[in-house]
Amino acid sequence: MLSTQTQLLRLSQGQLNLLERCPRQFQHTYLEQLHSPADPEHEERQTLGSRFHLLMQQREMGLPIDTFLQEDTQLQSWMTAFANAAPEILTPAPGSHFRESEHYRTLQVQDYLLTVIYDLLIADNQQAQILDWKTYPKPPNKRKLEQNWQTRLYLYVLAETSDYLPENISMTYWFVQSEGKPQSIKFSYNTLKHQQTAKRLNQLLSQLTHWLERYYQGVPFPQEPEGSKACDYCQYTRRCDRLQASPEQISTANSPTAVDTNLLNLASIQEVML
Repeated sequence: MLSTQTQLLRLSQGQLNLLERCPRQFQHTYLEQLHSPADPEHEERQTLGSRFHLLMQQREMGLPIDTFLQEDTQLQSWMTAFANAAPEILTPAPGSHFRESEHYRTLQVQDYLLTVIYDLLIADNQQAQILDWKTYPKPPNKRKLEQNWQTRLYLYVLAETSDYLPENISMTYWFVQSEGKPQSIKFSYNTLKHQQTAKRLNQLLSQLTHWLERYYQGVPFPQEPEGSKACDYCQYTRRCDRLQASPEQISTANSPTAVDTNLLNLASIQEVML
C-alpha cells in the first residue's frame, strides 16, 4: 500500500507508456514535474490536432461547424478527406446505436485509477467500437501501435467496465492527415489479449508501488542501462549521467522552472504521439 489511508493515483496511457519505457524518466516528468521548454513546432501540431478533435466533438453533438471550417482551410481539407474515406462514421445508419464523443471512463486497479477518453465510442447490443483520431502524417508500425498502452488500456478498460465480451470489442485509429488519403488501423480484441494485458498491467503497477515506496524513502526510480536507445532523445540525460545527448538537450534538462503538464492534463490524451 502507498500509505495507511491510500489515495488513488490517477494514471493515463501516457504515464504507463513512460513508466514502461523508463522509470527514471517517469519520476522526473510525473513526480517532479520537470520538463524542457516547449518546442514551437510541436506546440503548433498539438494545437491543430486539438482543433480537429474539437471539430469532431461539435459535429457529433449536432452543433454547427461550417463557420469553424470556413476559418480553417486545413481542418476543412481533413474533414472533406475523412468524409470521403469513412462516410459510414459521419453518416451512420438509423438505429438505436449508442454514440458518444469524448467518452470518459475510469477503472481502479490496485491503488491506481486508470483513466481513458475515447474520441468516439459506438456501441449496440452486440459490439462496441472505439475510434481515435490522429492528425500527424505517418501512421506508426501496426505491431508497435498494438503494444502502445493507448491501444492496450483503451480496450482493456472497456471490457472491464461493460458487459461486452472482449471478442466483441474493437479499436480503430484514423490517421486523417496521412499522405494521399486518411488511413485506418483496426485492432480486434479477444479474451487471451485481455488476460495478457491484465497480467502486464498488474505487474507494472506492482512495480510502480514498490518504486514509489522506495522513492519516498530517498531511493530514485531505476534507470535504463547505459547505451539504451531510450536515452538518445531524453531531456534528462545530464541528471542521469548520460551525456550523449545534444548540447540543446543537456542545457534544458535541468530547468527548475519548467513544468510538464502533458502527462497530467487529461485533455491531452486524445492526441499523443505513438
